[in-house]
Amino acid sequence: MNTRERVRGILDFMPVDRLPVAEWAPWWDATLERWKKEGLPHSLEDRYEICRHFGLDLIKYNHYEPFQHGCPTPSAHGAGIVHDSMDYDRILPFLYGPLPDPEVLAGWAEEQKRGEIAVWFNVDGFFFWPRALFGIEEHLFAFHDQGELMHRINADLAAWHIRLFDEICLHLVPDFYCFAEDMSYNQGPMISRTLFDGFLRPYYEQVVPHIKSRGCKVFVDTDGDVTEAMLWYHDVGIEGFLPLERNSGVDVVALRERFPGMRFLGAFDKLAMSRGEAAMRAEFDRLLPVMRGGGFIVGCDHQTPPGVSYEDYHLFLRLFREYAERAGTRS
Repeated sequence: MNTRERVRGILDFMPVDRLPVAEWAPWWDATLERWKKEGLPHSLEDRYEICRHFGLDLIKYNHYEPFQHGCPTPSAHGAGIVHDSMDYDRILPFLYGPLPDPEVLAGWAEEQKRGEIAVWFNVDGFFFWPRALFGIEEHLFAFHDQGELMHRINADLAAWHIRLFDEICLHLVPDFYCFAEDMSYNQGPMISRTLFDGFLRPYYEQVVPHIKSRGCKVFVDTDGDVTEAMLWYHDVGIEGFLPLERNSGVDVVALRERFPGMRFLGAFDKLAMSRGEAAMRAEFDRLLPVMRGGGFIVGCDHQTPPGVSYEDYHLFLRLFREYAERAGTRS
């Protein structure tokens, strides 16, 4: 089987010869800086060149956000650029315009057709995007204080999502598509089910069926503990989740029991990657029953941290390949 056949097979809960050995997200800059001091060739700058250096299966990815060039920027990290509808009107000419580079998509489409790569895209979700506009603290107040504007923003975002997805599909249909939300922290979701149903659900119910109509699986990316919110997203048609951070208490084994048909990506405890072979084997052993059952693309539960040495990472990949074979041949 080739890379795309494996990814599609797993997403469809079909038998595969082995699981893909891939990185779903780029490495931290600090991690790569460390590795270049420890043996990673300095000439490798492109993410996919580094993937080939490590012998990884290629799952190509891009993130599209609604900002256009020239949009005002926040005054500080976590601050916003919108306080009211007048502000939103003022920056609206700088929003919802960027569309994908057709040359890049055409090249990826050829690789995808040959089965050399799988493709996914990440876009701002209906919690993430208003927060980018309001800022972290003001966004949470906006559910109460700026309800009309929140709906207007998410309606505009939903229209942009449909336009963006249709543009992408002129060149290729992604193997999966993901909404970035980061709506959870280590104790659970940042909002209630009532707020989700009132401010996010209507727009997911508009966009998700449009994406799924092309045979594309739809994921949500939220850090922290997604356990409670998973049901909310499941109810609007979401089919998969990442990165399933173990340090926030997320247990993919328990989630598989609760959601038998849900797809998962990530879940390998990044903190085990610097603790030696026994710790890494224990983590793979924890995941192996879910790996064998399909619907699960294993990966680091966020991005490989700089505490992981170049030697550690090679050991991780050796074990990853071993368990990927074990899971595939017995699926």
